[in-house]
Amino acid sequence: MAVDYAVIVVYLAGMLAMGWWGMRRARSKSEFLVAGRRLGPSLYSGTMAAIVLGGASTIGGVGLGYQYGLSGAWMVFTIGLGLLALSVFFSARIARLKVYTVSEMLDLRYGGGRAGVISGVVMWAYTLMLAVTSTIAYATIFDVLFDMNRTVAIVLGGSIVVAYSTLGGMWSITLTDMVQFVVKTIGVLLLLLPIAVVKAGGFGEMKAQLPTAYFDPLGIGGETIFTYLLIYTFGMLIGQDIWQRVFTARSDRTAKWGGTVAGTYCLAYALAGAVIGTAAKVLYPKLGSPDDAFATIVKDELPVGVRGLVLAAALAAVMSTSSGALIACATVANNDIWSRLRGLGEAPAGDHDEVKGNRAFILLMGLAVIATAIAIDNVVEALTVAYNLLVGGLLVPILGGLVWRRGTVHGALASVVAGGLAVIVLMATYGVLANEPVYYGLLASLAAYLAVSLATPATDAAVLAAWRERLAGRSPELASEPVAAPQ
Repeated sequence: MAVDYAVIVVYLAGMLAMGWWGMRRARSKSEFLVAGRRLGPSLYSGTMAAIVLGGASTIGGVGLGYQYGLSGAWMVFTIGLGLLALSVFFSARIARLKVYTVSEMLDLRYGGGRAGVISGVVMWAYTLMLAVTSTIAYATIFDVLFDMNRTVAIVLGGSIVVAYSTLGGMWSITLTDMVQFVVKTIGVLLLLLPIAVVKAGGFGEMKAQLPTAYFDPLGIGGETIFTYLLIYTFGMLIGQDIWQRVFTARSDRTAKWGGTVAGTYCLAYALAGAVIGTAAKVLYPKLGSPDDAFATIVKDELPVGVRGLVLAAALAAVMSTSSGALIACATVANNDIWSRLRGLGEAPAGDHDEVKGNRAFILLMGLAVIATAIAIDNVVEALTVAYNLLVGGLLVPILGGLVWRRGTVHGALASVVAGGLAVIVLMATYGVLANEPVYYGLLASLAAYLAVSLATPATDAAVLAAWRERLAGRSPELASEPVAAPQ
């Protein structure tokens, strides 16, 4: 195991070193939050794939393969479909907006108002819980490696991510994510996948040992697949953590085609995880929990050195999502909530002060994430609440603003409130893990958006004109509050 430990230690030290290097490049707000909006296709594709394929996609994806066979790929597959849809249909317009947060986009489109503030609070809660659930995954990985106490593992893993994210912001995260993308590709796709299949006796032996349902592409169930599409595919379209990566692209072409490459990579990663899980079912048919499949097959079947690299790949998956969610959480907290509460929107600070402020918020949010991860028990329920609120409350006003000119600020506000309240009430009624909250929450949000938008005056022409200029890429980066609609 000494070689495996050495691989992990070198990997973790490298993450910190890149954080320090990234600090030297993050001299302005744009550099710190969106890497100066100058990532080319290779960096953009690798980092986008890294952030969406986290611990849930790696450890959880293998677990679903263990439980359901090849159809266990659907969860990660719908993430890839969402990224493809975002890249092909929306990313170019999003990149041209030159904003920092989803709420700033809502302000630009609807002319300001409470919709941006409320959406900021919802988005902050989502990104916080996403970072928390990613951080909790360190406990699983470090337990396999070092038999480490859960709290110590969370503090160790979380502190490394907080350190390099605080030092260099998006530049540090971009560099570390690119390394993590390479490590995941080698560790999971090129090493663990073929080794697992060979150890299980090949596909012929796997088919002979397992029920035919394990090789049914729809075996996980149509309702489950539909729910994954609603939550994960639509969640990819509107999440601050994903949009903030789109903002890093140096051109709308990079955002479109680089994201398409990343989405296609996600589809391959989904199938790989399901195949690894299916192989683990042949090797270990009676595991206590499907989520133990990844750690068990790595610990028992891989040779020394390779095991360390694959565990580094699992760490890379967790860290890439955790750091992306952390900077998104801090960006929303500082720019959409704290700045508005302090009234800073009318008098923005200089770039140097804003870098210091955003760096302080990453540190603060990082400490909150670590503390919450230590305290929380049910990871699945916490993440489900976050995604339900995100999709139920924000999907309609965001996509509506991009595709429907008649949508108004009053309709957007009603949509956020109606969808959010419906999700909360239905989760209390049916249970957090039920499908009904997101189904009916979306319907309530859509109905409120359409009805109130049509019943209220159309968005002011000056606001729409400024919006069209920004969408066309003819306006500079956001430097002040958006045009306000007449009261």
